[in-house]
Amino acid sequence: MFAEYTTSELTAIFAMQGFAGLILFSVLVLMALGLAIIFGQMGVINMAHGEFMILGAYVTYLTSNLFATYLPGLFDAYFFVAMGLAFLATFLLGMLVEWGLIRFLYKRPLDTLLATWGLSLILQQLYRSIFGAREVGVTLPDWMMGSYPLTDVIEVPVNGLFVMALTIVITTGVYFLMFRSRWGKQVRAVVQNRPMASAVGINTGKVDRYTFGIGCGIAGVAGSAFTMIGSTGPTSGQLYIVDTFLVVVFGGAQSLFGTIASAFTISQAQSTMEFFLSGSMAKVLTLLFVVGILMLRPQGLFTLKVRK
Repeated sequence: MFAEYTTSELTAIFAMQGFAGLILFSVLVLMALGLAIIFGQMGVINMAHGEFMILGAYVTYLTSNLFATYLPGLFDAYFFVAMGLAFLATFLLGMLVEWGLIRFLYKRPLDTLLATWGLSLILQQLYRSIFGAREVGVTLPDWMMGSYPLTDVIEVPVNGLFVMALTIVITTGVYFLMFRSRWGKQVRAVVQNRPMASAVGINTGKVDRYTFGIGCGIAGVAGSAFTMIGSTGPTSGQLYIVDTFLVVVFGGAQSLFGTIASAFTISQAQSTMEFFLSGSMAKVLTLLFVVGILMLRPQGLFTLKVRK
């Protein structure tokens, strides 16, 4: 497989595929962070998580068109506005879904799986009815175009660097929110002992609603990032939901560091193997590797330690 390439060519290939893997890693981390909060902290299997991501992507698309038509002078700044609107839209929809559906299904994971799968189909059809079946793309600002040449054969796209920087900011924000804030302490208290948390005055229903909303909101930001690397269609979210669940389960459902480490491992493996093999074979080999590890360590790479 490697014999037909020279050492310099292999170095360039691994470098380029490694950076492509970092971009995939960034999107997977943003998707998995929201899912880890919902699944890891609440035990809810949200099969509509990909559709929340696509809602964020469509909000970014609409914001791009709005700025291009009515505010062309501010077009270079539209993406930051789009990310804020994407978070707000998915956050509010997430809270509505938790209030109207999820709160009746706690401690019934299979029921949440079926209910959210039905919700994903409803959202897909809604997107198809509003935006059409064809995929759409956004126009990026000029400052996001182009690339930085690292060597004569290796170039780094600017939008990829922006996605990675965004991922670092969001991940840092989630860490401080979950482990350094009063609200994060309430979430962890509810996870570890819901009756006791309620007994000391924590509004567990409010914590659940905001937790679900924030998890969906992060998926909306992931949708904004997704528009820079792919086109948006009604079913685009389903292309990432399996990989996202794989990342969360492989890393440990309640571990933030495990989610990041798992996303990095899976994205780099898939990106490198896709160059030398087919995309489907890369996914098969990655899945086999993850299944093998989970057979030896079912709790995932990292687990949350709590007192028994």
